[in-house]
Amino acid sequence: MLQIEGIKLELNEDEFLLKRKAAAALRVPEGEITELQIHRKSIDAREGVRFVYTLRVSVRNESSVRKRCRNRGVSPVSETPYRLPGVVRPPEILPVVVGAGPAGLFCALALARCGARPVLLERGWNVERRQEDVERFWERGELNLESNVQFGEGGAGAFSDGKLNTGTKDMRHRFILETLAAHGAPESILYDAKPHIGTDYLRRALVSMRRELEKLGCDIRFGHRLAGLETEGGRVTALEVAGPEGTYRLPAENVVLALGNSARDTFEILYAAGTPMEPKPLAVGVRIEHRQADIDFAQYKALAGHPRLPASGYKLSCHPEDGRGVFSFCVCPGGLVVAAASEAERAVTNGMSFYARDGENCNGGLLVSVAPADFPGRGPLAGIAFQRELEAGAYAAGGGGYIAPAQRVEDFLLRRPSRGPGKVLPTYRPGVKWCSLWDVLPEFICRAIADALPVLDKKVRGYADPDAVLTAVESRSSCPLRILRDEEGQSAVRGLWPCGEGAGYAGGIMSAATDGLRTAERVLGRVQGAGGLPYSFNDRLIPEKFHQN
Repeated sequence: MLQIEGIKLELNEDEFLLKRKAAAALRVPEGEITELQIHRKSIDAREGVRFVYTLRVSVRNESSVRKRCRNRGVSPVSETPYRLPGVVRPPEILPVVVGAGPAGLFCALALARCGARPVLLERGWNVERRQEDVERFWERGELNLESNVQFGEGGAGAFSDGKLNTGTKDMRHRFILETLAAHGAPESILYDAKPHIGTDYLRRALVSMRRELEKLGCDIRFGHRLAGLETEGGRVTALEVAGPEGTYRLPAENVVLALGNSARDTFEILYAAGTPMEPKPLAVGVRIEHRQADIDFAQYKALAGHPRLPASGYKLSCHPEDGRGVFSFCVCPGGLVVAAASEAERAVTNGMSFYARDGENCNGGLLVSVAPADFPGRGPLAGIAFQRELEAGAYAAGGGGYIAPAQRVEDFLLRRPSRGPGKVLPTYRPGVKWCSLWDVLPEFICRAIADALPVLDKKVRGYADPDAVLTAVESRSSCPLRILRDEEGQSAVRGLWPCGEGAGYAGGIMSAATDGLRTAERVLGRVQGAGGLPYSFNDRLIPEKFHQN
């Protein structure tokens, strides 16, 4: 198979022309191409707007075609597909995965496909019940402390934009995308340069993945929270688990800590049990909302609104004079700003969008880099105290009921309170209270945002639109601590395997899922060595059996 890069289509050209353009690039008749796949699709909006493709084709007499075409954009495909480790016998004491976010789910899936029959503990509930709890919170301000935007099947990613792009390269990425697509995610995630699954499709995929895990013998326990740790001789021997029917002891030798970055009480339990951890930098700020039509015009110019063009986003950063980085985060084209609290009387915002991205507004995090030196105290848990202080202040400014404080950009830059919205109507539920965010957030955060807005406006015209809405506080972009692990992936408390975003080793769905797979490989090596023969993704259960109808 050959790979052809840089094939372009104008907006008025259909994809059936790709075969003709591929044949021209290879200097062969179209009939010589026996198979064509879209490997990557992106948008180039630098001069006009066009689609750019990387294609993979099978062609007759490949070696002679390669010699004859002399095209630098043509190369042989050379990829080693990811393979899970060999099949193992289930150990007498089964491995335990704590957390059913992307890291925990893919770790459990790998363990289950390899025959290890893991126990999966998730403090929240399955996505069906969780969706009801979240909707009740958004409508009435009734927060369920164990089933919310942060806790439950799928983790925080289940109520997000569902971005699947990452800045790193790893052979496991294709496996993750293929797994999600096989479980009902849009096939476009397999080739889009900026793939996203959307919260609606992600929830469907979660149900299908759960069915596969259960079929493979994974013991999934929703509503079961890690409440304590037993150790002996520096090794974990059992977990104390709080479940719906009370607390019980669960023997354990290998425990994957796939915690979300909001599992603050769990961090406190682990720290008290002697688990080494350290503070790490994070970023906090606000959600900024614009009209999607304005962002589309800034990116696509006169072609904005073309039916073949997706809702546009952006990726921005700058360093104002004080040296703090200010950057966009988790941009949700056509999305919503959502209430994302997991603790009582603390206001938290996040962004979410459906696959169609067809909402009126575009929102994104506008965050400021924060170092451990900025925390009010010292020690691994100081960052949590910093986040809680900000969230409690935002809750108080909103007047209770998880109402969030908000301000128009023009008023923010003039340091005057807002009295109501302009052309951009905030999407946050249960609602916003107009105020001055300078009275809510620390001075250094507000000053950095104020310095950054005019700079970022030069990169995306209209970013500092006077009517754009700032809603506070965006405080859960990353974990403020790292649970230390060695080169093998274990904690100094042997048998504990810190993993994913909550442990401080990932930042998003893809990187968390990748770390989950990597951790599963290491646990399998501990469980029973390399027993059995390696197999590929398609050699195991066919995921279509578990699709949701």
